[in-house]
Amino acid sequence: MTIRTESRITVASSVREVWAYVCDVRRWPEWAPTVLECRVRGGAPLQPGSRVEQRAKLPLGLSRGRSQEVAVVEAPRYVAFAGPMGTSAARWGMELEPVDDSHTDAMMWVEVDLAGIMRAFPGRILKDRIQRVSDVEMVAIKAAVESDARARSAS
Repeated sequence: MTIRTESRITVASSVREVWAYVCDVRRWPEWAPTVLECRVRGGAPLQPGSRVEQRAKLPLGLSRGRSQEVAVVEAPRYVAFAGPMGTSAARWGMELEPVDDSHTDAMMWVEVDLAGIMRAFPGRILKDRIQRVSDVEMVAIKAAVESDARARSAS
């Protein structure tokens, strides 16, 4: 069984500015609540086949390493990643569309192919949790990009 979620938000900034922020993996801890550190393996550019290495939060102040493969990069509109989510295969991505020159419709999608122990969880509960996290992440992305834009215009 595959579950899919989508979170959408309008960002008061250009597609290129939103793209630059989302693709700066070092800034992912600013908006992704489980990410402590993030980098592209070997310092390579974000391109299909490159690996994004993360230090992820666990309960009780613990952390673990995890890795995702960059699946698609179509600058400045579409980026997708693939990697494990627990015992399941997962994919996630961002799609950016201009509303006008200074606003972007941003949509994050997540797909999980439930496998192993994760099949024991009711799919609806997992889907709702992924949706809540994605919604929080999108609000954080919006806030950061708009804050960066305000700071640039003030200087």
